[in-house]
Amino acid sequence: MKKTLLILLTGLFIVTTSARDVYQTQRHSWLEKAEAAKPVLLKTICNPICLLKSVHDSNAFQGWKMERIADMDSLYKVSFKTKKEAIADFGRHLTGNISFRLKAIDNTPDAPVRLKFTFAEVPAELNTPFDPYPGVLSRAWLQDEIMTISQFDDEITIPRRFAFRYMKIELLGASPYFDFSISGITCTATTSAIGITQKLADTTPPVIKEINRVSLETLKECMQSVYEDGPKRDRRLWIGDFYLQSQVNTYSFKNHNLTKRCLYLLAALAADDGQLHADVFETPIPHPQLGVHCLDYSLLFNSTLLEYLKTTNDKETALDLWPVVQNQVKYALGFLNGNNIFDPSVKKESLWLFFDWNDKLDKTVAMQGLLIFTLNNSCQLARLLNKEQEVKEWATISLQMIKAAKKEMFVPKQGVFLSGNQHQLSQLSQVWMILSGALTPSEGQKALKVAIESPISIYPVAPYAYHYLIEAMIKCNMKNEAKKLLIDYWGGMVNKGADTFWEVYDAKNDYLSPYSFYPVNSYCHAWSCTPAYFIQKYPDIFQK
Repeated sequence: MKKTLLILLTGLFIVTTSARDVYQTQRHSWLEKAEAAKPVLLKTICNPICLLKSVHDSNAFQGWKMERIADMDSLYKVSFKTKKEAIADFGRHLTGNISFRLKAIDNTPDAPVRLKFTFAEVPAELNTPFDPYPGVLSRAWLQDEIMTISQFDDEITIPRRFAFRYMKIELLGASPYFDFSISGITCTATTSAIGITQKLADTTPPVIKEINRVSLETLKECMQSVYEDGPKRDRRLWIGDFYLQSQVNTYSFKNHNLTKRCLYLLAALAADDGQLHADVFETPIPHPQLGVHCLDYSLLFNSTLLEYLKTTNDKETALDLWPVVQNQVKYALGFLNGNNIFDPSVKKESLWLFFDWNDKLDKTVAMQGLLIFTLNNSCQLARLLNKEQEVKEWATISLQMIKAAKKEMFVPKQGVFLSGNQHQLSQLSQVWMILSGALTPSEGQKALKVAIESPISIYPVAPYAYHYLIEAMIKCNMKNEAKKLLIDYWGGMVNKGADTFWEVYDAKNDYLSPYSFYPVNSYCHAWSCTPAYFIQKYPDIFQK
């Protein structure tokens, strides 16, 4: 019944599409297959382990740390009217729903109790005033809830799902004529990551083992009924995060049905012209964030499908979604100018490119490299599916784009690619040209070293971008540098107390936020989970 209702409701989205809908005959089937691959979530009842107090510490991450003060019985066995406030520690990051009980301990309850709950992934979230709110995203993403409760002795569940380690309870209002206590606090935590991960070699350095553990915790929390980008925020499927999550999953939990589900959801909810939306939602029915397209993300769908096919040998799914692959390439190639250079001005339409949270980054060279990378991966996919004749020109275009980039964007004397009208030097420009195959390993090494060592070079600020920097280093045989970067960057988060890895991390600025308010940052974020991929895939580099 539920499945039938979903199909009928999602049909509402299909009906609204225009006569030009390139996937009109396939959407219904794709949605059915996405629903069939939906995982059953593993539910675990978790209890808080102790009570804490917040301590201001200028040496701690964002200026705050937590100190243990008592066990949970010191909350459960006393009057909360006397206590008025408490911080519970669950000991690790959880994603789920909170339940608790109120118990009258003196006289008959004659009025409701009003409580405020605040949940935090990191200590500063409990100690930074939320209002007046200065952020550019919705204030509602912050994890605070006020509940007015007249129900005693029964279990109460807060409807909203939270992602957190720390839980703060504050008394806002209660009658003077009776007393009460709080007890039985639990979290029903959920995840679809139920596989057993491979043990690391005994020779693995302790810091790498800890980075691997935190990486897997990050992915586990983001693996719900889709690969969420962040269980606190934004709680949806984004293509860029999905590509990285699926790769880590291949080397850890191996829940390939979840990857299949997400591939089908993205395809089924694409725009009429075939373009993928950058992100999609599951509820109340599957739907896209209309009008939100990110070209570098859309192209990564092709690479995700390729890796899925190589991992599972599921040719049926790959063939089913082959038209989506073709349409992403076709649309992107429309931005090439007469010199085979990617040029947004070719089309008179708005274009969003991401690559990193560094607003100073010129993305021209990076996009040239990513499009070549996509062409190469899409050609490989075509060969596996016996579709070479349908796209035989792609390999030629890839070579032409490399030749054009070498001619117009490369500075042989310095050995680097410079991007845009200002001839900007950046690490990511070199990264994507290396991943495209435009540079030999020795040329790539030189380009990366120049870009990393130059004081004017633009450096990455998001773990998403650092993933690709490490990929490029490995491709260039910079194994020691890749290992050091993984330890320095993700190990830096571990050293600052990370239970799960963060959406944004800059060792030079603990308060960095793309949203003008660091508590709204996601401190368990999908694109940050990738060290486990490197550690497992390249044991000769990271497990020695």
